[in-house]
Amino acid sequence: MFRIKSNIGKKDRIIRFSIAMILFAYAAFQKSFIALGAAIFTLYEALAGWCILYQILGKSSCPIDKKKK
Repeated sequence: MFRIKSNIGKKDRIIRFSIAMILFAYAAFQKSFIALGAAIFTLYEALAGWCILYQILGKSSCPIDKKKK
């Protein structure tokens, strides 16, 4: 089965979760489906710990696991 490797660190996930909550509030008050879509996507990134843009760029904000070396 396909497994997605986490590429977002804890601090980055907390920031994305906060942004998602702000976007949800904005979407509710403005009745914006675009903001709602952005909020859902940002919340997914925060909960899954994976960002497609980071994947494409080969970037990761996860701490390096020294035990694997």
